[in-house]
Amino acid sequence: MVWKPHVTVAAIAERDGRFLVVEEEIRGRRVFNNPAGHLEPDESFVDAVRREALEETGWEFEPDAVTGIYLWKNPEVDATFLRVAFHGHCMQHHPERSLDTGIVAAHWLSRAELASGRPLRSPMVLHCIDDALAGRRYPLDALTHVTDLGGLLGSKR
Repeated sequence: MVWKPHVTVAAIAERDGRFLVVEEEIRGRRVFNNPAGHLEPDESFVDAVRREALEETGWEFEPDAVTGIYLWKNPEVDATFLRVAFHGHCMQHHPERSLDTGIVAAHWLSRAELASGRPLRSPMVLHCIDDALAGRRYPLDALTHVTDLGGLLGSKR
């Protein structure tokens, strides 16, 4: 068997002490998560987090830093997730947009509200928020999207 971690991105946006989160239906239960999702083929990390935030919340998200890179094995499904989380700001809201399948609603909740017994999709939800609150910010140019096959034509950040 070939081990393949799921590569995901997450958006960490704070406004007035509250964080943008999604309430979603996963395997028959409602949980809370950062706006997050899988990296798609030929997509950069930055493009992926912009897309995922918009699709899941209706908010345009502009990342300004990486808050962390997280590796977590979900024992329920025996799958490993590699998450790149981005700190950033929400720009324009598009409330008329339909949200991704499985997303019940987008909310702005405080860290205390999230930690008060609400079911979280994974322990990464609070880890990402805690790292953002601790001021962890790594430059976006630490991530490089290599766009050529031979390494001779350059890269896109």
